[in-house]
Formats: sequence, C-alpha cells, structure tokens
Amino acid sequence: MGVMSTLILALGNELMKDDGVGLKVGRILAEKGYNVLEVGTDIFRLQRHYSGEERIIIIDAILSEKYKPGQVVHLKGDEAFEKLRAEIRSAHFMGTIDGLKLLRLIDKRLAKAEIHFVGIVAKEIDLGMELSEEVKGNIHNIINIIESLVE
Repeated sequence: MGVMSTLILALGNELMKDDGVGLKVGRILAEKGYNVLEVGTDIFRLQRHYSGEERIIIIDAILSEKYKPGQVVHLKGDEAFEKLRAEIRSAHFMGTIDGLKLLRLIDKRLAKAEIHFVGIVAKEIDLGMELSEEVKGNIHNIINIIESLVE
C-alpha cells in the first residue's frame, strides 16, 4: 500500500472574521508542504484543480448551537453529507456539499475519494478580518487534527 494522496480544500471568506479560519489553516498547512487548494467560497474550483487525489479534506468554518466556538467537528464520508444538512449550518455548506455531490457525479475519481470534513465552530461571522480569540486559540489543535488525518 502506497501513501494515500491527499488534497486539502480550504474554504472561507477572510473578510468575514471567523469565516476566514479555513483559509488561514490552509495557508499554514501549505507552508508546511501539504497539498492545499484555496477554494474560498467556490467549491467548483476543485473541478479545475483536482488531479485524482484519493483523500480530500475540506476545512471550513461552521455555525452550530451544539458546539462551543473554536471546537472542531470531524465528519467522514457519507456522514459529512448527511450531518452537514441536518445539524450544522455554514455560509457555504449547502453550496459546498451540493457542489461536491455534483462533482462526484461528473468525475469518477472524485466519487471514489475518501472525503473528510473538518469544521471549526465560528463565534462571529461578521465584517472584519480578525478571528475571535476562541477560534484563533484553537488553530494549533485544528492543524494537529488535519495532520493526523494525512499521516
């Protein structure tokens, strides 16, 4: 068994406070040498940049009443598609999850890829570039969780 190739998708909008956390985490991982694609709020960028990686890790800010700000929610495979609709909301979720479903129909390789969703619970999604203390303070944990998925 070779090492599984991984593509990390960084989602978010850095002009909207905690909504930028996915992009910030993505940049740190890119600097560490990971294969990161900044999708921003457009999941369809994946179609143009996808080269058959077997594992896809999506990082995005989420809104949830169930979890505390800064907390990380990791969903894998079908669970990501089901739970994101039901329990957790995000500025891009619907677009992202529906877009990903569509892309998986178009691209057979993508349909076979192992999908992980790593959501960081946002405290404030509002105009501004600063992350909340809760989210900023948990960035190292978020990085560790993603690195452990790739290892």
